[in-house]
Amino acid sequence: MYAEVIINSNAKDLNRIFDYIVPINMENTIKIGARVFVPFGKGSKLADGFVINFKEKSEFANKEIAKIEIENSLTEENIILAKLMARKYFCNISDCIKLMLPPGTGSKEISDRVKEKKGNFVFLNKSKDEIEILIEERKIKSDKHIKVLRFLEKNDGIYITDLENLTDVNRAVFKTIEKNGYIKIKEGQIERNPFINKNIEKDEPKILTEEQAKCFDGINFCIKNEEFSKNLIYGITGSGKTEIYLQLIKEVLEKGKDSIVLVPEISLTPQMVDRFLARFGNVVAVLHSKLSVGERFDEWQKIASGEKKIVIGARSAIFAPIKNLGIIIIDEEHDMSYKADSTPRYNAKDLAKYISEQNSCPLVLGSATPDIVTMKNSKDNEIILYTLKNRANNAKLPKVEIVDMRNELAIGNRSMISFKLQDEINKNLENRKQTILFLNRRGYSTFVMCRECGYVAKCKNCNISLTYHMSENKLKCHYCGYETSVIKECPECHSNKVKYFGTGTQKLENEVHKLFPNASTIRMDLDTVTKKNSHEEILNKFKNENIDILIGTQMIVKGHHFPNVTLVRSCYS
Repeated sequence: MYAEVIINSNAKDLNRIFDYIVPINMENTIKIGARVFVPFGKGSKLADGFVINFKEKSEFANKEIAKIEIENSLTEENIILAKLMARKYFCNISDCIKLMLPPGTGSKEISDRVKEKKGNFVFLNKSKDEIEILIEERKIKSDKHIKVLRFLEKNDGIYITDLENLTDVNRAVFKTIEKNGYIKIKEGQIERNPFINKNIEKDEPKILTEEQAKCFDGINFCIKNEEFSKNLIYGITGSGKTEIYLQLIKEVLEKGKDSIVLVPEISLTPQMVDRFLARFGNVVAVLHSKLSVGERFDEWQKIASGEKKIVIGARSAIFAPIKNLGIIIIDEEHDMSYKADSTPRYNAKDLAKYISEQNSCPLVLGSATPDIVTMKNSKDNEIILYTLKNRANNAKLPKVEIVDMRNELAIGNRSMISFKLQDEINKNLENRKQTILFLNRRGYSTFVMCRECGYVAKCKNCNISLTYHMSENKLKCHYCGYETSVIKECPECHSNKVKYFGTGTQKLENEVHKLFPNASTIRMDLDTVTKKNSHEEILNKFKNENIDILIGTQMIVKGHHFPNVTLVRSCYS
């Protein structure tokens, strides 16, 4: 027997099949999708690849497969999808395969580091009754010792770092207690849980409105009959699309099946996760790039084992290793972030349609402003359209007012904030209400130009104008990340008449500080969410600490729920 193997490489020349002999001892274990290590080229080092087919004859095969790695193997369905993607998006099959592998899969050193995160755990070495007797008989006198032991009575087997933080007792004390024989410290595997700091109250299903019930019944019919259908929920903001998602997934869970929910922005993921955790508890998994590789690896393994039944994440979550899919939901389906901007340049919506068809389950798209192609398909009856025209609980839509800033300039207002907006923000501050200011540009100034010769500072890689970031005093390219020093003299004509034009969130923040010096503000854009969980921390801080004004780019205006926000200003530059 011979195996057709695709080598795991980005080189275009290697984007083809190589034949290898399957050793007799592997014939019963090898399968399509298996990760294998094979001799390749002149060196002695083994190359890894994936089996994509078998055949009985080969005139080229003259080397045997060296070994199989069962742990990181794929399914035949994965290989079929990878081939389809390679054809559709003009890329290597191996590029597509990498998207379907567990996070951190690469060199053995990286894989082992991701898999094996070990630490010390603390256990009681005596029964609770024995501990209580020792305390009563004053054989254990130290308050710190008693504090630790009583804590372990309720939390036996806790990670030593957590014990140290929760009891405010240092490790030297633990060593003394261990020496006395009251506890034992053992090494074990640390479970990396992205929800470790979440404390979510249980939520119950809401009664659906007539419009919601019609939508739910139509899609649920396909769930019950295990039929593929493509559905669009076209609902205005606040019409209760998420509640429909939750109740549909409840039906899927009751059938013993799994669900995928895609959201466009990482900043939306925490709020969506909170809603799902409140409804479904610990069967929810989250996958997005702001998690550590280890956390993503652990979540991936729990999904593959069936422990997690609901996967929430950005576009890459479409490749989650779900074995019994019952529904795919794509929220804010109009968003461009569902299209990957690096190789392979896949569209998650296209793949979701294919995967839903293969699993005979419904695909649900939701949006208040659907993509024009999606709307056209719904008009042509290629997509089932459900319209939600009313907000849940009969809530009223907000009043929208457009201010022409040219008129503001004519009456002497040179600020980027109109007089009308200044009045409304002052009213909000007086009434202790919150305000959101949205500007779709980050940085301070959007371009730098010489007033003498017209020279514009551009990225040497992308040839687009560089943005000035005042906090770092640098010019940055928002496409490739290129950075350079600020320009004080024109490099073309050597004039010092260099002017900074345009505006970004940093400049808006400065303007707000000048106009409202007593207001508390917080900014949320790509420059402020660089650290892990920083997006969630900013949103929680704004909500829980009642900060007056939130300034940010598009990540602040999608699907958030802030009860105390009564004013939102959007500016497209």
